[in-house]
Amino acid sequence: MNPTMLRVSDVWKSFGQESVLRGISVDVTEHEVVVLIGASGSGKSTLLRCINGLETVDAGSIVLDNDLDVTAFRTDLDAVRRRVGIVFQSYNLFPHMTVLKNITLGQRKVLGRSSAEAQERGRQLLARFGLEDKADEYPDRLSGGQQQRVAIVRAVAMSPEMLLFDEITSALDPLLVGEVLEAVRELKEEGMTIVMATHEMGFARDVADRVCFLDAGVVLEQGPPQEVLRDPTERRTRDFLARILG
Repeated sequence: MNPTMLRVSDVWKSFGQESVLRGISVDVTEHEVVVLIGASGSGKSTLLRCINGLETVDAGSIVLDNDLDVTAFRTDLDAVRRRVGIVFQSYNLFPHMTVLKNITLGQRKVLGRSSAEAQERGRQLLARFGLEDKADEYPDRLSGGQQQRVAIVRAVAMSPEMLLFDEITSALDPLLVGEVLEAVRELKEEGMTIVMATHEMGFARDVADRVCFLDAGVVLEQGPPQEVLRDPTERRTRDFLARILG
């Protein structure tokens, strides 16, 4: 059994009067791929943002490697984000920087790598993800799928222990979805620990070690994809899958 890398315990989060997370508890082990599914507004994105420290929680705790409490008062959030990378559905690339500069900036400023080290790491990753000829291009010269792969490369370049993916294909043309999901598949094969929110059920079935169905801010059902996606026990899970799978 792999060690627990992430422990989310009874986490609550509200925005004003709206409760978005209502006592969520999820453990993620090293090298595990956990896929979050559920309707828009079910709490998937908020949970990911809380794990990365981009949102504070109202109650509960989020602990990395049993030694770094993301939710503790005065936690060093830079330390959290060095260990946990996040990629959003909007690529968030700097438009005035080339692809390579986008990838090297964080390495130099946050990790303290030299320019040469950061560039070498960046070029190696670009080649690995089929983007070696895009290093000197600007983001607006790339397709949506290429921009999202650059965003993934930028996150991987920081050498995180875990990656969070928040609906990273939802803004893409259907023809471009496959190339981005293939990049995630490669990271899984290399042993990266991943927590991913997605509506791509086929991908979840093939790649996830565990699927968690979120409904109205709670984890209503979780288990291996062949159980949750093919034979769910909860009626609301069945209803959601019927809607999304047509």
